[in-house]
Amino acid sequence: MAEIELRDVPPGGSLGAPALTPSPAVEPEGAVMSLIDHLSELRRRLFVSAVALVIGSAIGYVFGGRVLTLLAAPIHQPLQIITVGGGFFIQLKLAFIVGFAIALPVFLFELWRFIAPGLTARERAVARPWIPLAGVFFAVGLVVAYFVLPFAIAFLEGFTTPGISINAWTLESYFGFVTLLFLAFGVVMEFPMILVLLVRLHVLPLELLRRNRRYAILAIVIFAVIITPGGDPVSPTIMSITMYILFEITIQLLARSDRQAARAAADDARRAGGG
Repeated sequence: MAEIELRDVPPGGSLGAPALTPSPAVEPEGAVMSLIDHLSELRRRLFVSAVALVIGSAIGYVFGGRVLTLLAAPIHQPLQIITVGGGFFIQLKLAFIVGFAIALPVFLFELWRFIAPGLTARERAVARPWIPLAGVFFAVGLVVAYFVLPFAIAFLEGFTTPGISINAWTLESYFGFVTLLFLAFGVVMEFPMILVLLVRLHVLPLELLRRNRRYAILAIVIFAVIITPGGDPVSPTIMSITMYILFEITIQLLARSDRQAARAAADDARRAGGG
């Protein structure tokens, strides 16, 4: 059916209607993405993350020897390699782990770009500042683990009987222990970010955290004992202390932020009443 333009019809014409002009259909802003679009977006984000991981792993492979020397500094004995190609595979694993640490900011950025469109404006405002801080906290956790490592090794090396047993650790077992220790402390340092998000999204009331400190301490200690490898008392003790300090700092900062928001709201109300 042919389209009819009514622009030339005068306002007082026989049709007695305002001028009409057909316009092309406009896709509404914020339209829902199709499944194909989601998969395409996910593939693009994964590709960028994979490229960052490859580049970071290449850097890790080049400097892997220096990193391994740094990690093995607390050991007072040579580490054994008891499998064919064990040293090579440890080098590859170390390169991958270093690459992951280097590429972590890219991972977080791509993850944020993928999930942000599905969040509400309030959820985006709450989560956005904490995305870059997640990488910073993870790096701080690695630094703390590095300072904990000598104490944990000194404790574990003491369990020998002179003339009966000696420490003959393998490179694979030592590297596995160090990896778990560093990963545990890196994940634990995300604790404040998780607390803030849960409180700000009204999943976990702040007052509930303040009233139940004793249960929080118990949960922190149990978590630290379970997640730290090796069985030494040094690692879970330092992790428990670190987590509780982070817990208290986070609660105080959240309470301070709420007080400031309440004062600002009261000031606005007074100004509105005075006006």
